[in-house]
Amino acid sequence: MSSKDVSPAERQVREDLAAAYRLVAYYGMDDSIYTHISARVPGTEDQFLINPFGMLFRDITASSLVKIDLEGRILDDSPFDVNPAGFTIHSAVHSARHDAACVLHTHTVAGVAVSSLACGLQPCNQWALQFHERVVYHDFEGIALDPDECSRLVADLGPTSRALILRNHGLVTLGRNVPEAFILMLNLERACRVQVAIQSTGLPIHPVSLEVCEKTARQYESGDSVREAGQPDPNGREWRAMLQRIEPAAPSSFRD
Repeated sequence: MSSKDVSPAERQVREDLAAAYRLVAYYGMDDSIYTHISARVPGTEDQFLINPFGMLFRDITASSLVKIDLEGRILDDSPFDVNPAGFTIHSAVHSARHDAACVLHTHTVAGVAVSSLACGLQPCNQWALQFHERVVYHDFEGIALDPDECSRLVADLGPTSRALILRNHGLVTLGRNVPEAFILMLNLERACRVQVAIQSTGLPIHPVSLEVCEKTARQYESGDSVREAGQPDPNGREWRAMLQRIEPAAPSSFRD
């Protein structure tokens, strides 16, 4: 796709989304050609960008992303198709949560492990406390191909949650932009990895009081510890640093 075919706002979202795909691969959170990250096309409520089905996350570029609508129709001249299971989950979220500019879904070993535990995510480490009383769950119904599941998934997600654990399946994060969705997922993934490591010891977990759990979650929400002076986006600094991980070593630029 030529840069002349999209607005500057869409071009920026495409570049951020392609970078997020490559960062998911960099951090080992990809699952072959499966799972997805989608981003709403700026200025629309019924169009979003998603990965071409069959392309490795490490190779995705801004121009290879596929633009589709909520009916699954491809809206641009793309030689690729999209994964029906990815469309089911992401279209459900985008249609119900217009505040979600980006939706990120993973099937990592740690994420699936925690999603399969009856206790779910536990407040046992600092990363996990970001999601204290702020993560919701959706029961497993099989591979997400059934459109009827959409209403139940949306009901479980609710109007404000930005972290969803799909039981026996994996993790989902929602962001007001691509960087937020990615950083939320990275922290949720780390929380799951630490929990699995702790539980593997068989030793008692040192408890954190409910008061401190809530205090920590609010500290994460405020962004005060990471926000740049005079800048409204608390994720900007970390996102720019993240991009440095993929730009020098990338065989081709995600911006292409």
